[in-house]
Amino acid sequence: MKLDVIGAGAFGTGLAIAYERAGLDVTLWARDAEALRGGQSPRLPGHPLPAGVRVTGDLRDCTAEVALIAIPTQSLAGFVASGGLTARVAVSCAKGIDRASGRGPTALLAGAAPVVAQLTGPSFAADIARGLPTALTIACADAPEGRALQDALSTPTLRLYRTEDVIGAELGGALKNVIAIAAGAVIGKGLGDSARAALVARGFAEMTRYATAKGALAETLTGLSGLGDLVLTCGSTQSRNFRFGQALATGETLPEGTTVEGLHTARQLAASPEDTPIADTVAALADGTLDIDGALSHLLSRPLKPE
Repeated sequence: MKLDVIGAGAFGTGLAIAYERAGLDVTLWARDAEALRGGQSPRLPGHPLPAGVRVTGDLRDCTAEVALIAIPTQSLAGFVASGGLTARVAVSCAKGIDRASGRGPTALLAGAAPVVAQLTGPSFAADIARGLPTALTIACADAPEGRALQDALSTPTLRLYRTEDVIGAELGGALKNVIAIAAGAVIGKGLGDSARAALVARGFAEMTRYATAKGALAETLTGLSGLGDLVLTCGSTQSRNFRFGQALATGETLPEGTTVEGLHTARQLAASPEDTPIADTVAALADGTLDIDGALSHLLSRPLKPE
């Protein structure tokens, strides 16, 4: 099977390595293809591209029926507007909410391909590239297309579960990034694992409340794309969002160009009428209207209520 991976960031590179290893004919499109000509990705160091992965900077070389779109959410609208995608099935691998339109990745891709789907769940690019066991969710509103994608994209080390709840899968992947920032701030401030556990539990309640208000199924949030991804990103410094939260608490900065989708999502939620106290606090902390002590005071002073 031919497969195109559009986007050579860490996650796209990890997917290209994994699918070439599984025997697929993989083409990897990169904005700066020359940076990968030596087989080493600057975004995923230590995981060289196999010789079988074709690297290109020309979308005309991407002719597969299925394309995995591993482009950050905030860049998706511009990519779609530029044209050139010819795949019949476009599978978003992005997590987040577009700050300009408030739309999720599949809505942004809807005009670019006849069939769109979302690939999401608890996964670090390095783990996928190393061939470590990983389970993900493939979400597609068209059930037959979803089953076909599940079969085509599952490998001995990459197990896909299927859902038709695209909204729930997308929002699970977007909202958990917000909670990961908050969890990183808790650890960065030195408040301990008990405080992090409480934050994650209340964060999951906030995620579920928001997602179901937007039409998601609650059970989707309890799966890989919600709870599974939340557990992963709130517990590891491999998560950019977690590291960003730590940096907010310690006054450090992440390397320039680091993608922190949870920040954009937090601002989207803070501007919505939904009850999202953790997201509101993350947005205020990141924007400098609250310092870390003020953020903690804001959350801890909320009225006591039943769980």
